Amino acid sequence: MADLIIEPGLGQKNYWKDLWRYRELFYILSWRDIRVRYKQTVIGAAWGIIRPVLTTIIFTILFSRVAKLKAPGETPYALMVFVGMLPWQFFASALGDASNSLVGNSNLITKVYFPRMIVPASSIITNMVDLFISLGILVVMFFIYRFVPPITIILLPVFILLSFITAFGVSLYVTALNVKYRDFRYIIPFIVQFGLYVTPVGFSSSVVPAKWRLIYFLNPMAGVIDGFRWCILREELYLPGFIISLLVAFIFLVLGVYYFRKTEKSFADNI
Repeated sequence: MADLIIEPGLGQKNYWKDLWRYRELFYILSWRDIRVRYKQTVIGAAWGIIRPVLTTIIFTILFSRVAKLKAPGETPYALMVFVGMLPWQFFASALGDASNSLVGNSNLITKVYFPRMIVPASSIITNMVDLFISLGILVVMFFIYRFVPPITIILLPVFILLSFITAFGVSLYVTALNVKYRDFRYIIPFIVQFGLYVTPVGFSSSVVPAKWRLIYFLNPMAGVIDGFRWCILREELYLPGFIISLLVAFIFLVLGVYYFRKTEKSFADNI
């Protein structure tokens, strides 16, 4: 007969190995979220096209026609806005879905053990589907505006990874807070809506006054969006600001992982 040995803290010691051991659960949750996202919708995955296109049209009219702002160089304004919309829409959707993911999977969390980080991670990966759909629209816009992207577009996967790191770090921290303080679910939509207008989505970050630019790039998504525009549109990259955004993104990642792991033991009780 085999002996059952219970070692205190074994789950904590093997936590990162367990993330790999439970990869099938990660696949299952991600596929389930994708199916639920478009299930019983009239136009299905077309929502991934309609949202960024409508937002691009509105922002182009608002900032280009009303505010009289111009895109750097000869880049069409609508194309500049759409490229900025790519990482922002991914970040905003990932943050909203991940923040409620633990509460939405409360039955699973209170009954079985698995690394809880899998749940928000699967929610964020699900939003990659919309991002790739939007990249398809971008190709169509290249033909419409007869725009030839530069060779730097081959670095786009690097900036997609950076957008994932930014979304993952912020989402982990906010997700843990949302479990303990449920009123965060009302605050998050406000933060996302406010962030849309203070992040260079509808305008170029070059319009920000020089004396405020370094402070402005404390917003990690400002650097991500500028990176997308640099590799896709040849827009000039403000390197000091980009480095600051990069550092802030990794600080959020470390802080998010630390706080999530610190509070993870209490998730089942708080939910």
